[in-house]
Amino acid sequence: MRRVFLAAAMIAVLVPTSAQAADRFNSTPYRNAVTVPNILQHEYKLQDIANKSGTANRVAGSLANQRTVNYIAQTMRDAGWTVKKQPFEFPYYEQRERPLFAQTAPTAKTYTENTDFQTLDYSGSGDVTGEIVPVDVTVPMDPNAPASTSNSGCEAADFATFPTGSIALVQRGTCNFSVKVRNAAAAGATGVIVFNEGQPDRSGVIAGTLGEPVSIPAVGTTYQLGADLVDAYRAGQKPAAHIKTVTFSETRTTWNVIADSPFGDPNRTVVVSAHNDSVSAGPGINDDGSGTSMDIELAKRLGTKGPFPRNHMRFLWVGAEEEGLIGSQFYVDSLTPAQKLKIIAMLDFDMVASPNYARQVYDGDGSVAGNPSGPGGSGFIEGLFNDFFTSQSQATEPIPFDGRSDYVAFTDAGIPAGGIFTGAEQLKTAEEAALFGGTVGQPLDPCYHQACDTVDNLNLKAFGEMKDAAADVVLQLAMIQGPIRDGRPVKAHGHMEQLGEKIAN
Repeated sequence: MRRVFLAAAMIAVLVPTSAQAADRFNSTPYRNAVTVPNILQHEYKLQDIANKSGTANRVAGSLANQRTVNYIAQTMRDAGWTVKKQPFEFPYYEQRERPLFAQTAPTAKTYTENTDFQTLDYSGSGDVTGEIVPVDVTVPMDPNAPASTSNSGCEAADFATFPTGSIALVQRGTCNFSVKVRNAAAAGATGVIVFNEGQPDRSGVIAGTLGEPVSIPAVGTTYQLGADLVDAYRAGQKPAAHIKTVTFSETRTTWNVIADSPFGDPNRTVVVSAHNDSVSAGPGINDDGSGTSMDIELAKRLGTKGPFPRNHMRFLWVGAEEEGLIGSQFYVDSLTPAQKLKIIAMLDFDMVASPNYARQVYDGDGSVAGNPSGPGGSGFIEGLFNDFFTSQSQATEPIPFDGRSDYVAFTDAGIPAGGIFTGAEQLKTAEEAALFGGTVGQPLDPCYHQACDTVDNLNLKAFGEMKDAAADVVLQLAMIQGPIRDGRPVKAHGHMEQLGEKIAN
């Protein structure tokens, strides 16, 4: 899963939202055919690929990632699917040494990586010390203010009086981090601190990406750290910091793997997605080896057990997700308007076997206050997952479409989307422990984006529950003949029945 700041999930025992399907198809034979032992065979293969790579990862553009792509492609060809490897270039980023961030004035204080700060992806390398100067910040932040209240650093004019050679302190909000950092660099900043905005769900450490390389060091921090520096500056204490980052960026090539079913109406296509890369820190066997391996088995067994699919199925293993959702955006951008219209739904499976897991379902209709909704029809997909979990007497919680995984390119194109997730770096709450078991105060995946994300990091109970839910919803969408609709307006790129059109490829 892409490293960006995640808003805290709203916790609730989910009351199922009916999917309102005309028919409910029996998924038991298909679910029984998609087994955890068979999924684990693919996980062991991905681990073996990482182990033999020399770097113990499957990062996009690496030899291990290329071997991952080839393994997926060949496995799907052997299963009788039509397979295409779609190459694309992307800006590769790697942090080669642990960063240093310390306050040097008015008092000395060394900050802790991950707890207090993180290097923003695509940060430049540098070893800088300088005075910290806030830029158009909103401190204190009204806790009831909407997201993106702050416009800090979004305009070049914000830096009109910025002293060259200083470190810019900017606040999250309104524009991309890259805009803030580039404006700061153009004004002569030697480094940038981006602190969180300050609302209750926007207060933790920013673990974000700039999307493309910049020339100066850039780190993301908690709201409180930034607010303390602002207070010191306003009190005339002249806060200063030392920042050191050692990073590497270059242009690389990687691939999406696109596998099309030998059956189903091509005018009604369902896309099922996972990502084929890991971060550089480890092999990514949960993130997203779990989705990758589960999707291989979902595809291989589809049409062999249970009702024969009526709709065309396309399984998509996208590349460079960890570099900023690049492969999924490249894939959607490669589609013509007519091809987008033929996609009736998209399912995203990114991390489905977290050790300290929660059963999480994307809030497609935005029914939780503050959550953005997906395109019309996304609530229908959410309802399919909720109905299945309810049928198994399994509690769930809704999570927002937070811009963190590969559904983004699809929802931006107006395509209904949904998915399930077992959690990453978020700490398990007491409410979640009551619903799902596990350990309060520990991350849902303690090995998220770390070297320990190996086959030993997988929760097989979670894997079994999630593969069953995934299989059920894949089958429902493979069979459904009516519109994917949830009572909300359908955006411009809905499926063809809703638009009353039939568009040729």
